[in-house]
Amino acid sequence: MSIFTYKQRNNINLVIIIALGCLIAYSLTGIFGSLLSTLVLYTILRPGYIYLTEEKNWNKRLTAILLLLLSIVVLILPFYALSSMVIEKITELKNDQIYFKNLLYKLQHLLPLEGKAQQIIEDGLKNVGTWATGLFPSLISGVFNIVLGLLLMYFLLYFMLVEREYFENALVKYAPFREQNANRFAEEMRNTTYANVVGQGFIALVQGSLLSLAFYVLGYKDPLFWGVITTFISLVPLLGPPVVFVPAALLQFADGNNFAAWAMLIFGFVVIINIDNVLRFMIAKKVGNIHPIITVIGVVIGIPLFGILGLVFGPLLLSYFFLLIRIYETSSKATERLERIKTIHEHEEL
Repeated sequence: MSIFTYKQRNNINLVIIIALGCLIAYSLTGIFGSLLSTLVLYTILRPGYIYLTEEKNWNKRLTAILLLLLSIVVLILPFYALSSMVIEKITELKNDQIYFKNLLYKLQHLLPLEGKAQQIIEDGLKNVGTWATGLFPSLISGVFNIVLGLLLMYFLLYFMLVEREYFENALVKYAPFREQNANRFAEEMRNTTYANVVGQGFIALVQGSLLSLAFYVLGYKDPLFWGVITTFISLVPLLGPPVVFVPAALLQFADGNNFAAWAMLIFGFVVIINIDNVLRFMIAKKVGNIHPIITVIGVVIGIPLFGILGLVFGPLLLSYFFLLIRIYETSSKATERLERIKTIHEHEEL
């Protein structure tokens, strides 16, 4: 005969479950980026998968494989190709002493710089180059981690798509709130993901492309490189395209190219910056908008955790956090109302 009561055994089992859960969660910290990437990609690919399998009656496994291959071609390969290009260019500029000397020489024509100021600016530029290089995933130094993370992400994503109904039913079943709140959370999470990833990413891509086109037309050096840099910087509201095109225009003034400088400033402030507001308004009408404060704080949180991907994953993680808080508040208020109604009925019966 057991020395424990039924309630005591349940409590012991609960303690063991919590302990094992904490241990598993701690073990998964190294692949947290892959798990979050899986969730984001699943949210993005899910509507297409449902359309092809349920409306077009495509084979589920074949459709999942096709969508995964499409995501590799559209998202993964271009990102790592551009990352390699950026790393190579930043490293080249950082090691090019003549480049920094010419840059400082041009700055002397615009600003009065003394010896110490020159050294501070030169060291600052090199440190920024080192920091920026570390943000981007290197295909050479981190190839094992990259391949392992991608394999894990696509392995999970494949089965999440193929067994979509089972996966989503399990989420609803084990969610820590009622079914209607679970469905609401899923809907708002979809909108949040689209607003952060698709919306913000599309705006940043448009701004980077416009700047690259302006650089090319006006004869600026390395239009593709600076377009890529602008795309990443545009994900941060406090920075944005002016961080790139204003210094570039000032250097053109220093070289005596007044037309190219004024044209860049006018195009940048009139078109590149304002296109952000137009596109953001259109996207907000479709899937909602993300407050700039959440974006900025999310970037600060995300970059140390995920590197350059933190520009997207940081705000996304913070948005999920506040979404859970809103769901919790709604559930708490509903529970309080039910308790009040129950109390009133009990008093009436008495």
